[in-house]
Amino acid sequence: MDPAIDELLPFLLRRENVARYEEGAVLIGDRRAYPFERAFVRCSDVESVARAIETMVTQGGGPSVSAWYAMVLAAREAEGRPAAERLAHLRAAQARLVATRPTNTALARRLERALAILERALADSAPLADTLLTWIELQRDRQYEDYVTMARYGDGLMADGDGILTMCFAETAFLLSLGLAARDGKRLHVFTPETRPYLQGARLTAPSVHELGIPVQIIGDGMPAYVLSQGKVQKYFTAADLVTLDGHVVNKIGTLQNAIAAAYYGVPYFAFCWGLDPSRPDSASVVIEERDPAEIRACRGHPTTIPDIDAYYPAFDITPPHLVAGVITKAGILSPYDLKAHIHLL
Repeated sequence: MDPAIDELLPFLLRRENVARYEEGAVLIGDRRAYPFERAFVRCSDVESVARAIETMVTQGGGPSVSAWYAMVLAAREAEGRPAAERLAHLRAAQARLVATRPTNTALARRLERALAILERALADSAPLADTLLTWIELQRDRQYEDYVTMARYGDGLMADGDGILTMCFAETAFLLSLGLAARDGKRLHVFTPETRPYLQGARLTAPSVHELGIPVQIIGDGMPAYVLSQGKVQKYFTAADLVTLDGHVVNKIGTLQNAIAAAYYGVPYFAFCWGLDPSRPDSASVVIEERDPAEIRACRGHPTTIPDIDAYYPAFDITPPHLVAGVITKAGILSPYDLKAHIHLL
C-alpha cells in the first residue's frame, strides 16, 4: 500500500496493531483497553484466540485476522501427527473459531479459505504453518488495497462542510475516507454515539477521528435523532458486519434506529460492505448474536442497575434496504437492491 495512504491510518487500524503473528503466538490489539492503554493480548493457542474474540478484545475486521493467525497455531500444534489427525485438528480449530461470531459470516468464509489452503498444503506435503502465513500476508495486502478503493468511494461522497454521523467503530475504509477527505481540504465534523455497553464509539471511533485531526463529538446513543433534526448531519456512514443478497444491512445494534431517523430528516445512509455471503439471501437467514444480559447491566465493569433486574442484549440489528442510499464496495457504490447482480465482483 502507498506509504502516504498508510500514514492516514490511526493507531488502531495499522495492520500490526490489529493482530499479528510473532514468535509462535498471536498478538491482538486490546481494544477493551484503548484509548487509555495501547496494550496487546498474547494468545498461544486456538482457545485463547477464540476467547479473546468472544470477550471483545477485538471487533470489526480484527476477529478475522486473529482467527487466521489462530489457524497457524493450530497447524503448528498438529505437526508430527498422522495426516488424518492433523486434518481433524484443523477442522476442530476452524469450528471453534467460527462459533465466536455467529452473525458476521465473513469470519466463517475467511476461515473456509484458510482451511482450504491448509488442506492443499497437507495433500502436497508442504509445511502447513509457513504456507498459511505466506497466504495470510498476501491476503492482508489485498485487503488493505480494497480498503483504499472503498475509501476513495467514501471520500467522493463527502462534501466540504459535511457533518458525518457514524455508529460503533466503522473501521478502516471509513477512517481512510475521512483521512482522504481531510487531505483534500474538506472540512468535516463527525458525531459518534458512545455505543453502550462497550463504548466503541467513545473509546475507538472518537480517538481515531481525533488522531486524524478532524473535529469529532461524542453523543449518547439516544441523541442522533435530535442532532439530525438540527441539520447538523449531512451523511450517515457505518460499517456492515453482514449485508444480505437482498440488501439488508446487519450492523451493531443502534444502526437501525439511526437509519430510520436519518431517512426521516432526508439524510442518506451509506454502509461499507466487505463482501456478500451467498448463504444469506435475506433478513430471515441472519442469525443475530444475543450476548449475556449481564453485559447490559454494567458499563466498563461498573454496574448500572441491581443484578435482580432482567436485561436483553441483541448485539446487532438489521436495516432494510429502503433505508440504505448505497452500499460502498470495492466494485463501487451500489444500490442495496442491485447487490445480487454484482456478487461476482465482490
